[in-house]
Amino acid sequence: MELDKVIKLRHSVRQFSNKEVKMKDILACLGAARLAPSACNSQPTHFVILNDKEIKEDFANTVFSGRFLPCRFFKNAPVLVAVCVKQNANLTVKAGQKIAGRPFYITDHAIATEHFVLKATELGLGTCWVGWFSSQKAQEFLKTPKDVEVHTVIALGYPKEKLKPTKHTRKDIKEIYSLNAYK
Repeated sequence: MELDKVIKLRHSVRQFSNKEVKMKDILACLGAARLAPSACNSQPTHFVILNDKEIKEDFANTVFSGRFLPCRFFKNAPVLVAVCVKQNANLTVKAGQKIAGRPFYITDHAIATEHFVLKATELGLGTCWVGWFSSQKAQEFLKTPKDVEVHTVIALGYPKEKLKPTKHTRKDIKEIYSLNAYK
């Protein structure tokens, strides 16, 4: 499938069929994510695949509770993917982050996650990524090391309705760029 078509098909899917997601398809998505660039090739992103029904539901009930309850629909996805980032990178990245005054792992994680969801779309899978969950509870549930943050959760599965291009409300292209200076 052409990249432009994949980009136009990809949208947040919140209703999934009960069809099982094959591990080979999950591995294909991980393969695409693995190829994402990262600062000094630090590769700080780690994906925890939750495809056991009970574990996935326990995780969802834990991280989408309280003020995060609006995202409880995620537990209906056949697979949840907790996207983790290791904050303590190599010395070169640490130095670069200090000089730049911002963490690079956020960008690295976003690129890897987007590679994952675009590959999923190419395979006919639906995704929805969310940051509205208790990261602390997710880290406790998954027993992540202290320097690893659960940054995003992706719902993954076959959509109830076939993926089709949706009319996204987007700014006109002229509104999203300037030449040579911000205008």
